[in-house]
Amino acid sequence: MLRVGFTTSLNSLSKLRVHVAARPITCSSMSARSTARLFEQAQVHTRFTRIELPKYSLEMLEKGPKAKFTVCVEGNIGSGKSTLLEHFSKFDDVEVLQEPVEKWRDVRGCNLLDLMYKDPCRWAHTFQAYVQMTMLELHLQSTQAPVKLIERSLYSARYCFVENLYKGGKMSSAEYSVYCEWYKMITQHLNVNIDLIVYLKTDPKKLYKRIKERSRSEEQAIPFQYLEALHNLHEGWLTEKKYPLPAPVLVLDANDNLSTMYKKFEEHTSDILCQKLVEQRSSDLGTTGILPPPSPLKAVN
Repeated sequence: MLRVGFTTSLNSLSKLRVHVAARPITCSSMSARSTARLFEQAQVHTRFTRIELPKYSLEMLEKGPKAKFTVCVEGNIGSGKSTLLEHFSKFDDVEVLQEPVEKWRDVRGCNLLDLMYKDPCRWAHTFQAYVQMTMLELHLQSTQAPVKLIERSLYSARYCFVENLYKGGKMSSAEYSVYCEWYKMITQHLNVNIDLIVYLKTDPKKLYKRIKERSRSEEQAIPFQYLEALHNLHEGWLTEKKYPLPAPVLVLDANDNLSTMYKKFEEHTSDILCQKLVEQRSSDLGTTGILPPPSPLKAVN
């Protein structure tokens, strides 16, 4: 690779250095016209070909998220994830990151979410590739609060939604393989670790009824069979452990009405927000520097 650098004085260009493979060659006899032309070309090259990531992105890639405790809220469509997130967003020690649905609805004017629902065979891979990218942003996003709550995750996208599309014939073997290779690269080389999964377990019939009642335009074409298949995949991943679990799982029965669900949220605040660990952080770090692990898999009715 040819790299051009210049040493200038107040009156004129006195020396041109051409670096080839990091070995300097001094060209002191080059004409002023040639020097000026190369200098101009180098400026144009720098202006149009140099691409830099924003500083915060570099920091995220190098250090990962700053949250002390990261929780992913998982569940089928209509299971009440937004309700849980809204409830805990009122806590000062919590930062909530919702699914970037608006990004999926407007990718330079294209509604990928709507396209995927209308023609999954054509758009499933494109949509899931974009979902993976936008979910990665949430995993890497730095937060100031001790607890970060994320709506869904890279993991549910892989083991539930993508798996469902592939098994249902909506994603080809080649598309599935490419997606999985990207997922493998991300999870092996970037800090996307989480500390707890809260699974809102809901009967597919209840989900179907809720979806019809809330009337989101893109969801009205979702068949019951799709919800049932997703439910089985969530069960297989989060309770039957057919796929790798990145963290302990707290299973909440989410078939109840809102008032009952709010009571459950209150009862399990210390589990979901890891408040006990937050309160003990100073003393624990002062002795061992290691926090105790979160509670293991458990189900709550």
